[in-house]
Amino acid sequence: MDLNVSNKVFLVAGASKGLGYAIAEQLALNGASVAIASRDSYAIQAAASGLSSATGAKVRGYSMDASDADSIINWVSQASNDFGRIDGLVVNAGGPPPGQFDIFSDEDWQAAFQLTLMSAVRMIRECLPHLRKAGGGAILTLTSSSVKEPIDFLLLSNVMRSGVTSLAKSLSRQLASENIRVNNLVPGLIATDRMVNLDTAQASAKGISFDEQRAASQALIPMGRYGDPTEFGKAGVFLLSDAASYITGATLVADGGTMKTVW
Repeated sequence: MDLNVSNKVFLVAGASKGLGYAIAEQLALNGASVAIASRDSYAIQAAASGLSSATGAKVRGYSMDASDADSIINWVSQASNDFGRIDGLVVNAGGPPPGQFDIFSDEDWQAAFQLTLMSAVRMIRECLPHLRKAGGGAILTLTSSSVKEPIDFLLLSNVMRSGVTSLAKSLSRQLASENIRVNNLVPGLIATDRMVNLDTAQASAKGISFDEQRAASQALIPMGRYGDPTEFGKAGVFLLSDAASYITGATLVADGGTMKTVW
């Protein structure tokens, strides 16, 4: 299948590692040019250099704080100047801290709002003029299964990521006539560094070994294993590509069958 992403330019946020990196890697492997961003300037430059060397694609790294409006504006402006066009955007940002309702202050809620919801609003707003100039394009938001099945102790994320999903659905209807597609991609348990950290923390809290914790987590997945980042990256590239040209306003779940709710 020809995904037809070669010679196109995609912006991918939160891409120094993990899920954002996985999508950027698959875009580069399929011939796209990629502008990746992260708060960690050293890590994002290293990621860009590694991807460029491994794939032969044009990849540049940019320092960008998703919770800061000016930082997002600068990223999109610089990437547009460097690449000459923008054909797609991957909205991605780290999640707010865990916890339940009683512990959060107004400042906590405001910080989560800026990091998770307003980052999506601002990234999309800055990219839209460029997508319109290109004659269309694709926007992909990375959200969470919590938008359908709230996760205990992740209240801030549950609320803010639900807002991102609603934003994407609303925009998919508004922008369809302009040939701009907007979709959501929901990860299950994917074998990234973050999952190593989470499994380590849970194992410690339970007084069990890392291997025991990981086995217990994987036993809850119908496919019996964590997803490979490459698998998630391919799902993301599909939704960004012309192969998904009649798909907009959709939420694709890549979780090995874990979610019980009918979407």
